[in-house]
Amino acid sequence: MSLTWLTGTVVDIIDETYNTKRYFIRVDATDHFDFTAGQFVTLDLPIHEKPNKRWRSYSIASAPDGTAVYELLIVLVEDGLGTPYMFENWEVGSKVTFRGPLGVFTLKEEQLQHDLFLVCTGTGIAPFRSMLHTLVRENIPHKDIYLIYGCRTRQDLLYYEEMKNLGLEDFHYIPTLSREEWEGKKGYVHAIYEEHAAGKADANFFLCGWKNMIDEARQRIIQMGFDKKAVHFELYG
Repeated sequence: MSLTWLTGTVVDIIDETYNTKRYFIRVDATDHFDFTAGQFVTLDLPIHEKPNKRWRSYSIASAPDGTAVYELLIVLVEDGLGTPYMFENWEVGSKVTFRGPLGVFTLKEEQLQHDLFLVCTGTGIAPFRSMLHTLVRENIPHKDIYLIYGCRTRQDLLYYEEMKNLGLEDFHYIPTLSREEWEGKKGYVHAIYEEHAAGKADANFFLCGWKNMIDEARQRIIQMGFDKKAVHFELYG
């Protein structure tokens, strides 16, 4: 965990959807950036004179791979300060000030001894992508894993083809759309984890995304009889 401010350089930008970009940042003056899947970085953006008004935290969307490059998945919040600055000003070669890795929203070995539910909305998929690729790369033993991903319409789906073709054993990818009919699930994430977790003696739940979703999910999971210690969450926005 680093509380020292570091600099990085934007080395690639990919338009993931109409309002979401993938930024690849190489940490300067080193050949590797070590972090644990699920951790985040805090950016210092030149958007305010007060330091704490400039800071924005984002989960790392890539898995640790021994290089100095990490990926951020950023959705444009039009009435915000941070993301409009990034969308308008960041280009390949831009310098980024950040600190990290930070956070404890990470998978422990014992949590993989039971079924695992990764429940997310929007860019909340970022830390789970990092975790899932780590499981693939390191061939870590695990039980059934459910990635339950909610967004509004098909054009909002992030990493869709990648998750469909992840190649992870006992992995169940269940995207659901709340505002569009399609061949997949329709509605909200809650009905899906309730259906698949029903009757299980033990499971672990990781929640990431919008506050309203997390608040409701925590309540529902505990009402199903699971221990609140089995529920881990990271709030976005």
